[in-house]
Amino acid sequence: MRLKSPRVEPLDLEQLDEEQTKALAPFADPDSKVGGGRVLNIFRTLAHAPDALSAFLAWGNYILSRRNSLPPREREIVILRVGWLCKSGYEFAQHTRIGKMCGLTDEDIARIKQGPDAEGWTPIEAAMLRAADELVSDHHVSDATWEALEELGAKGRMDLAFTVGQYTQVSMFLNTLGIQLEDEDEADPDLHP
Repeated sequence: MRLKSPRVEPLDLEQLDEEQTKALAPFADPDSKVGGGRVLNIFRTLAHAPDALSAFLAWGNYILSRRNSLPPREREIVILRVGWLCKSGYEFAQHTRIGKMCGLTDEDIARIKQGPDAEGWTPIEAAMLRAADELVSDHHVSDATWEALEELGAKGRMDLAFTVGQYTQVSMFLNTLGIQLEDEDEADPDLHP
């Protein structure tokens, strides 16, 4: 975690205005697949700007849905690499949990920290990690990496860039706003300041 306390406090759910209540409604419903009645710190913080939160959710829901052509496990590899590169403790903790639900192991997560040259990646996994590295550091995928991603096809390559872009943005505001971990999450010891 970059900051030990929030710069922008998460909203108290008992003191929301009408727009904030509407923006957080997808999470408040206990039967919802989105939040199941639980509103995470990230969303309680972003609800300070309810229109932005609603727009953010529309795009984020695409990235995390089956409409994204990246299989869930591979999508989470990419998201975790972005969180790691951006030193986003919140992102890395959240997606470690999600990644494990999508089939990642503790060993996979340790290798994600090492990057695309770690032993054990398939060629396409290594290429996806390399693309994430290049996009975060240079905002561009090299020709060699683009070619190595060929099996993803046009949409898959686009979805990879979309996913890296989304989670680079998410990491930036998590870090900048000081959004703190959820109670059940543990900070990765390698991401402490």
